[in-house]
Amino acid sequence: MPLTMADVDRFESSRPRLEAIAYRLLGSATEAEDAVQETFLRWQAADVDRIKVPEAWLTKVLTNLCLNQLTSARARRETYVGQWLPEPLLSGDPMLGPADTAEQRESVSYAVLTLMERLSPNERAVYVLREAFDYPHQEIAGILDITEAASQQIFHRAKKHVADGRVRTEVDEAAARRIVQEFLTAATSGRTEPLVRLLTEDAISIGDGGGKVPARAKAFEGALAVATFMRGLFKPGKAKRAIAGGSPEVYASTANGDPAVVAVVGGRVVGVFCLEVTAEGVAAFRNQVNPDKLERATKRWAAADHGEPLLIAF
Repeated sequence: MPLTMADVDRFESSRPRLEAIAYRLLGSATEAEDAVQETFLRWQAADVDRIKVPEAWLTKVLTNLCLNQLTSARARRETYVGQWLPEPLLSGDPMLGPADTAEQRESVSYAVLTLMERLSPNERAVYVLREAFDYPHQEIAGILDITEAASQQIFHRAKKHVADGRVRTEVDEAAARRIVQEFLTAATSGRTEPLVRLLTEDAISIGDGGGKVPARAKAFEGALAVATFMRGLFKPGKAKRAIAGGSPEVYASTANGDPAVVAVVGGRVVGVFCLEVTAEGVAAFRNQVNPDKLERATKRWAAADHGEPLLIAF
């Protein structure tokens, strides 16, 4: 039986929540959109009049589609060129989902999305549904076809795996801008010492070029190594301009709720550098330069006014 407009509207009202769940599960906005669209096709083919709780049905279908996707994604990432990092979402992107509680904001941070790669598909699903969307364990058990006790055990295990011993410092937009400005001032000073002072002793820098843009396969580790790399990264050079397609305009923004440096060439986002900030300093730079993972960021960037860039790089 064809869907009525009411049936379509019912699905569309759930779409933002479904996309936010799928993004947290997959770490990819593109794959999240595909999973939600496949969920709609399943909804279209179902006898919706017999579905008592549409929200629960849609969540179960979506989650299981994402679990299948995660299983195949693990195999693909084994052959991925260099480091794999999630697709960043810029400030205000609706796919970031709920941000009312510290747990919800933390669950979509770039650091946690990266750490969730350690989890099994089931662990990731339980963690996301419970931590970010406050689903009770009884409902999670029904979605994943496990017992309520198993859901609780999986959740505690997942939280332990995600925890890295650091306490993330939450910052607002103004504070994020100040942090990025301070970083850029240090990075373009031509000296290593100002950068070292901003970093934690065990700071890291990771880049994802996807084999399409040069990015070091192994992470830089330690404040001095990271500072040296960042100083060199912002040093002008013809080769860098050629790779970027020009001299990037550099802006302060936020991505996944964290301070971020956004590099733009001709209206196209060519890099998003996410800063993980703790009370001790900047603990990590996670740098996304794979053009395939910056298409949504470019569209989002074009739809908003960002003022003047803080500097022109290279």
